[in-house]
Amino acid sequence: MKTKKKCNSYDRREFLKIVATAAFTSPILMTAATAKSHASTGSKEEVHLNERPNMSYRKLGRTGFYSSRLVFGCGAALMGGGAPRLLQRAFEAGINHFDVGSDIYYKGSERNLAGFLKDHRDSVWVVSKAPAVVYSQSGDAITVEQAKMAADYWTRLMEASLKDLQTDYVDAYYLMAVDNPSLVRSEEVYSAFLKAKAAGKVGFFGLSTHKNAQQVLEAAIETGWYDLAMIGITPAGWYDWDTKSLAKGTSTLVELQGLLKRASEAGIGLIGMKTVRFLAPFWSLGKGDPTAFDDVYSKKFKSSPLNPFQRAYAYVLQHGLDVVNADMHNFKHLDENIVAAATADRHLT
Repeated sequence: MKTKKKCNSYDRREFLKIVATAAFTSPILMTAATAKSHASTGSKEEVHLNERPNMSYRKLGRTGFYSSRLVFGCGAALMGGGAPRLLQRAFEAGINHFDVGSDIYYKGSERNLAGFLKDHRDSVWVVSKAPAVVYSQSGDAITVEQAKMAADYWTRLMEASLKDLQTDYVDAYYLMAVDNPSLVRSEEVYSAFLKAKAAGKVGFFGLSTHKNAQQVLEAAIETGWYDLAMIGITPAGWYDWDTKSLAKGTSTLVELQGLLKRASEAGIGLIGMKTVRFLAPFWSLGKGDPTAFDDVYSKKFKSSPLNPFQRAYAYVLQHGLDVVNADMHNFKHLDENIVAAATADRHLT
């Protein structure tokens, strides 16, 4: 039986800093021709944090981190300054993965998470993210100058995130809401990540996408650079943030299994997001139809005791997503989502 290795944040930070410094000082990493054979440095050790018997866990790609299958999406939940008791309840339930975002979008969220992190930093995995802004269409090839500006902007926002979180290190930092595959392939942005990693400020590289997501994920697989990808996905296929609907012409999640398998085989940990937004009421930017995914489900799965929101989370966790990020504002939703994530594999699809 394999022994679980407990790692505190200092150990992880120092280990990753040493590895990244060696990687960054090697010029071979800085050329596109060798990018695939020198992918973003993974961790050979397993990281187990705050694991509780009533939560299930899954290793996130090459990171070695065993994440709770439910990720606490802190961005919108903490914008108003609330939810400290919600965070503690989540922690006590075994959630060990907390995702937040730059103050440029989620006003005050990182600062409002800082107190919780001070109490639990050695027991949780914390991720933040920021946009690397490029003024172009999603299908445009960006210039070197645009890429440099985007990388500089993203780096400044990362520094601000660390300050707001009152920490010197985050476990991962993402390109936020990226929709341009050319940006995903940017050596300038990747170089910015490697510099931050070498300085001990960040452990792993990721992206989030909910527009043009398939092309973005394919580009991430191609580079070999990305450790994590948080994707807008539902049981019925890709979710498009611009239209607040399913992406036009999307394949179903079952039909996307080949792509998700390729991402996993490339060492990318897959995090689902926006999974239930389509079902939500109109006032929360949904379509107000809790039956919207029923045509995708089998009769056995529809007969499960889960409600429509729980069912959607459980379904994506059964079909290629390692974990799912949920934006939770109250105890009812938190408790329902914990049940969905912890029992996902028990319900027949």
